[in-house]
Amino acid sequence: MDIGIDSFAMLLTDPATGRLQSAIDRMESIIAEVELADQVGLDVFGMGEHHRENALDSAPAVILAAAAARTKSIKLTSAVAVLSAADPVRLFQQFSTLDLISRGRAEIVVGRGSSVDAYPLFGFDLRDYDALFVEKLDMLLKIRDQPNIKWQGRFRPALNGEGIFPRPHQPVLPIWLGVGGTPESFIRAGTLGLPLMVAIIGGSFERFLPLVELYRRAWSAAGHLPEKQMVGVHALGFVGETDAAAKEAFFPGWFQMFTEAERERGWAPPTRAQFDQMCGPQGAFLVGSPKTVAEKMLHADRTLAGISRFTFQMSTAALETEAMRRSIELLGLAVAPLVREKTGAATNPPN
Repeated sequence: MDIGIDSFAMLLTDPATGRLQSAIDRMESIIAEVELADQVGLDVFGMGEHHRENALDSAPAVILAAAAARTKSIKLTSAVAVLSAADPVRLFQQFSTLDLISRGRAEIVVGRGSSVDAYPLFGFDLRDYDALFVEKLDMLLKIRDQPNIKWQGRFRPALNGEGIFPRPHQPVLPIWLGVGGTPESFIRAGTLGLPLMVAIIGGSFERFLPLVELYRRAWSAAGHLPEKQMVGVHALGFVGETDAAAKEAFFPGWFQMFTEAERERGWAPPTRAQFDQMCGPQGAFLVGSPKTVAEKMLHADRTLAGISRFTFQMSTAALETEAMRRSIELLGLAVAPLVREKTGAATNPPN
């Protein structure tokens, strides 16, 4: 099992001053987080994509390229690249370049995006939400297969054999399909034979088992090799010395982020009781001591019948810089060994 971190490069408001964090300081801390994750033996670091005032990740490949120069082993991926609003040619070129800079450590997780800021920004109609994704995913996979393709679609000018370069260092650039809770998305990933990354930001792991089973059935029906199948989970998580310490470090940023989401999307206002429930044994938050978090990861692995990758979205604790660094250390040096011992996964040794 790969174990790692996803960041949304969020800028949080300091509750003491009411001011946003400094963008330049936050960017430096993000690169330092990737560097530390590499040093403590974590397997992967993912960077999200958002186009709003309180986020710094509108150009994830640029951030990951900066991190590549300061790391040695950790895989570097989007989390997710909003493919529907992107040009597949440019996305492939960016991550192929990242793959060369990192000597073969780049990956892409593509999705439609849970926030829709990119659509009007780049001139796309939300009514084409799914059609855009289907067409652009087809194009991206064909580009990955060969540099000179002939292709025509609705939303982009045709390709007539022009060369798409550079090519990545890896023979095949890994492309994962990021999904939320739409059954058709799980089936699509299985039919195409793509690794699946499931965003679980609420509820329980059990709730996602029927959807993961849809993916596995579609995979088998399409005739893909069983051993190539991969299911990843992206979840909210944070590790502290104790359960209480982890909760107190993570809660303020979580509350701030989901309060803003509630205003935008009409969700129910977040509460401390809801947070505590999600951190409990039946909830999907991986927040607690190393022992608590490891046990919950193993529970999720059993529930979903085998997880290939687990990534923690912990950047809502960004204001607590030292707590954030300690969480990364504990995830790599305490949680990961416990999980790998139980699952028989290979260890990525600390640098």
